[in-house]
Amino acid sequence: MAKYRGAKCKICRREGSKLFLKGERCYSDKCSFEKKPYSPGAHGKDRKRITEYRIQLREKQKTKSMYGMLEKQFRLFYHRADMKKGATGENLLKMLECRLDNVVYSLGFATSRSEARQLVNHRHFAVNGVTTDIPSFVVRTGDVISIRDKSKSKKKFKEVIEEAGERLAIPSWLELDKKEMKGTVVRLPEREEIATEIKENLIVELYSK
Repeated sequence: MAKYRGAKCKICRREGSKLFLKGERCYSDKCSFEKKPYSPGAHGKDRKRITEYRIQLREKQKTKSMYGMLEKQFRLFYHRADMKKGATGENLLKMLECRLDNVVYSLGFATSRSEARQLVNHRHFAVNGVTTDIPSFVVRTGDVISIRDKSKSKKKFKEVIEEAGERLAIPSWLELDKKEMKGTVVRLPEREEIATEIKENLIVELYSK
């Protein structure tokens, strides 16, 4: 499976926004974005020409990086969102939020989306009792995401469960059961509940050209 292997901190600096791609590091004084809030490279501080295309492209790239997706997969999600009823941009964000790796992260089972993807790939989670190792799996209302019995005893999960809800507020469309180490999709998210600084209309404008 293809994935980005470069420095993640440079992505935040390039996009001019803190995307929380490095887990605990993003919440500490070691965060590169806090130290150098400008684009990486020798000309990072130079003023760049602002064009309509550049603004749209950077918004798309920022969203891709935030959810850990490459172009082919992101475009596929966009086309699926475009085929649904309603606003394409909102449909896209709702689908991205309902990806299994993002739900695992939102429930507090992982400190970053990249860590959540890795944990899902390593078969630590089950959806409705069925082990699922596909990070892009889109959950539905009523789905129960649980840590597999074999993984519950691991120190990693015990520690992260204790802190769940403290580092990142659990969305109202999800329900966490710390004792059973599982979460339930109460309903699908609304646009106002998606706490991201994404201007989805710019992404729609870019793909519509």
